[in-house]
Amino acid sequence: MEQQKDLNTGNRWDAGDSGCGQLAVGLRREVAALRCGDSLTVIARNAGAPADVPAWCRITGHILTSVVHPVYVIQKNRD
Repeated sequence: MEQQKDLNTGNRWDAGDSGCGQLAVGLRREVAALRCGDSLTVIARNAGAPADVPAWCRITGHILTSVVHPVYVIQKNRD
């Protein structure tokens, strides 16, 4: 799982089949590396991701700008 520069949304992270806990920890790490207003494109293939990613964004205050499973775009809202 590595982060790459994405021309459209800033950064890209392939979370693979990471489950809820591992996905949440990875999202925290990847979003923490961004500046406020930057976006992260996440590829999350786990069947729980359609519920887990939006829930993580609600809890953390970051903005889920696009969802087309398995691709999620998250905008960092605050530090």
